[in-house]
Amino acid sequence: MGFETISLREARRLALARAGLLKPAWTGLPASARGGGVTARRAAHAIIRRFGYLQLDTVSIAGARSHALVLLSRLPGMRPALGEDLLLLGAPLFEYWGHEVCWLPLELYPTLDFRRREYRVHPWWGDVLGEHSALADQILRRIRDEGPIRSSDLCEPSSDGWWAFKAGKKVLSALWSAGDIAIQQRRGFQRTYDLTERVIPQTVRELAEPRDASIRALLLRALAGHGWATSGTLAATWRFRNMREELAAALYALRDQREITPCALVDATGKRRMG
Repeated sequence: MGFETISLREARRLALARAGLLKPAWTGLPASARGGGVTARRAAHAIIRRFGYLQLDTVSIAGARSHALVLLSRLPGMRPALGEDLLLLGAPLFEYWGHEVCWLPLELYPTLDFRRREYRVHPWWGDVLGEHSALADQILRRIRDEGPIRSSDLCEPSSDGWWAFKAGKKVLSALWSAGDIAIQQRRGFQRTYDLTERVIPQTVRELAEPRDASIRALLLRALAGHGWATSGTLAATWRFRNMREELAAALYALRDQREITPCALVDATGKRRMG
């Protein structure tokens, strides 16, 4: 299969359409979130499904955090508060590592099974669960017996309690990264954790996908949000690092299956950039 070509102008228009920033007839996304309630939530879910993730941010600008601004810029009539409480028990979303910490469509939960296995060794702190196995077991028992908790519920910091408090927060995050617990909801940017089996439906948890199929699916989802992109951009979307050969194999497979089209970007000077 040879390479197609696309002009810089065409690539920009395609990017705007896939990003949901042109007319709804061109983007295939909801026109607004007016009416509130279930209609507004479904519209927000459609935006997240297009990109594959909504990256969460603590920064608040002009009365809303940046992840809410992503939705507000695409859904006229949306209440800013909706951007803060989309993650509820039973919603078709879950929170996990995507580009960074993100809300992701629930159908991608099986696709990220390979990442949960990798993250049994925490990406920042190393083998937290191995080093603090007794504390991890204690936290899991507490959640199982007493119900959902926040990190601030683990212990009250005191003269001799700070270490336990900090270690507990790390273990809680490590348990979440490994998939042993899940985030049930957020309130005021505070996470509430529960056992994964009480947050993610069993029918979804049973559908773990092979690593190669997962990588192909995530690359396709990234391309759906960009329209045209280099392989580096697609890899960066999901923080795929040190995976050059694996990503190349996935892209070749998608090309052979006619899921993607190799396409060179041609700028005004005639210079070609491969995507």
